[in-house]
Amino acid sequence: MDLAPFKKYRDFRLVWISGFISHFGIMLTYVALPFQLKELTNSYLAVGLLGLVELIPLIIFGLYGGVLADHIDRRKMLILTEASALLITAVLLVNALLPNPKVWLIYFVTVLFAAVDGLQRPSADAMLPRLVSHQDLPAANSLISLRRQFNLIVAPSIAGILIATAGVKIAFALDVLSYLIGIVILLKVLPVPSSKESEKPSLSSLVGGVKYALGRKDLLGTYCVDLAAMFFAFPYALFPFWAEQVKAPWSLGFFYASLSVGAFAVIVTSKWINRVNHHGRAITFAAIGWGAAITLAGLIDNVWWVLLFLMISGACDEISALFRSAVWNQSISDEYRGRLAGIELLSYSIGPLGGQARSGLVADRTSLRTSVVSGGLLCIGFVILAAKSFPKFWNYDLSTNEFAAAERKKRANLN
Repeated sequence: MDLAPFKKYRDFRLVWISGFISHFGIMLTYVALPFQLKELTNSYLAVGLLGLVELIPLIIFGLYGGVLADHIDRRKMLILTEASALLITAVLLVNALLPNPKVWLIYFVTVLFAAVDGLQRPSADAMLPRLVSHQDLPAANSLISLRRQFNLIVAPSIAGILIATAGVKIAFALDVLSYLIGIVILLKVLPVPSSKESEKPSLSSLVGGVKYALGRKDLLGTYCVDLAAMFFAFPYALFPFWAEQVKAPWSLGFFYASLSVGAFAVIVTSKWINRVNHHGRAITFAAIGWGAAITLAGLIDNVWWVLLFLMISGACDEISALFRSAVWNQSISDEYRGRLAGIELLSYSIGPLGGQARSGLVADRTSLRTSVVSGGLLCIGFVILAAKSFPKFWNYDLSTNEFAAAERKKRANLN
């Protein structure tokens, strides 16, 4: 890996460490929440609905969070939203300590999490190009992915052990502590104010960001390909049931971690990404690989083969994610970065959330295998259709793209 951004930029290093700690806690809750709901309801549909209830608040607050990210200090937004998430997780902890935890409260808290996430992530994403130089952005993206995937591997495995021995309450308690530590570290980061060209938060500024995105067919291609892949072939809601179906309930944590093992292998060898200029084709082939691997996993009953194909799917998804991030961060002007980060948030969040609801509903009406296999095949078909529908996306070349060239020139002049 290229570790230069971690060595060269103090504030990037602090933000990375803060995010590492708080994201570890988030992943404990990410496993504990569906497990708690499964224990309370024993329903595919009830667990799948966790994703569905997040959609509307994520859309509303994701777009508004993007507008805010272009106007106010992005560091301040991170601190405020981390503090809000801490309080929300504390509610989950109190609910878990009740003799009879409330199912409705789990859904309500999930809605609040989605709203806070929508406000936070545009600022976090838009902050990155201000913390490192233009040429170091791909390496910084890889380090951010390393942080995320490491936690996706380790935290679910630890969560499975903690939940089995002490219940979901310990996962929620550790999440609260992780937020607290992360906030203390963020307070040491220097302010990241908006650019001079930023617009005040308003409906017209939001519309301006949407128009910019619609005018960039190369960006639209990245959104549509990722949306298709995640909506049709995102199997997370099925993991608690899938582990039981392959007669290995002990493997639940490994199901959650398996995709990240594949992604981690890509990240730690990611220097090769800097040598690839045709990002659109790389994203397309990686998304097709994701769908194919999910399909094969659904056809097999042996837990080790299932985990292997889930690892392969995770590797493909990470390749797609790294190239999408490179397109977004290296070709979008800073005055639009927050609003476009809000749109990006919707593109890579709505798909998985809708995918959870789709997979849960199809499994409830048919079977788990039908849900997984049909989703993988539909993913392949719709990814190919999306790539063909956006020639500018398919032909995106970092060395010749006019928007990427303009950003290179602008950043060079600033230095």
